Amino acid sequence: MTQRSILAGINPTVIIKAGVDVTVKGVDGEMVTAESTSKWGLKVEKHSEAEFARARAAVGEVVLFDLRLKKPSFGEKNTPEEVIEVQLGGSGEVQVPYGSNIKVYAGKDIDVRGIHGRVDVYSGFRLNLQDVASLGNASAGGSMNIDCQMLLDEKVEFKAGGDIRLHVQNLDSAFIRVKDLGGFWEARIGGGLKPISLKCGGDVTLVTDEKVEALPPNYVLGKIEKPAAA
Repeated sequence: MTQRSILAGINPTVIIKAGVDVTVKGVDGEMVTAESTSKWGLKVEKHSEAEFARARAAVGEVVLFDLRLKKPSFGEKNTPEEVIEVQLGGSGEVQVPYGSNIKVYAGKDIDVRGIHGRVDVYSGFRLNLQDVASLGNASAGGSMNIDCQMLLDEKVEFKAGGDIRLHVQNLDSAFIRVKDLGGFWEARIGGGLKPISLKCGGDVTLVTDEKVEALPPNYVLGKIEKPAAA
């Protein structure tokens, strides 16, 4: 097993790119630690804000994304202006400080747990987010399972090739548009202030304690569930 660690501080910006699967866990401390048993190895580096990072993931011969990006803007400045970049040729696990802001790309599965900063995730197949404070962008080629405290962007659009299961704990005013295997439906929570669009090739399950109101003209609702008891 290959392992690399780097001192990052308590709320670093971390970009993680995996060729196959990656698990990301929030931990107490100031280190970013990555490990992999894959023969394709791993690399952990620190870049300045001005440098470009390259994101690329593939499944077989199919390239899912290939782009260049600067340090993601999370609405706040880090001191110093640095980004931790973790590259996994195959699969692996990355531990980051709880307060990290992370952007994760993977050719297949992404599993993220216990992150108190902003999370943006792009999965080629399955996506699972648990105990995440703030979610920005998310997409998945397969299923998407999200449990977070809040959605950061003013207008939210999530797309998945399979099922979407969405639980946003602090969602008390939203206008929700869904296009899933069963067709199209719209709903409102509270005053309907935050627009949320969910599109998938499977079924959408909305998990909430709030009252969900069906909207005209059809007054149709999809699958609504209450959160599991703690």
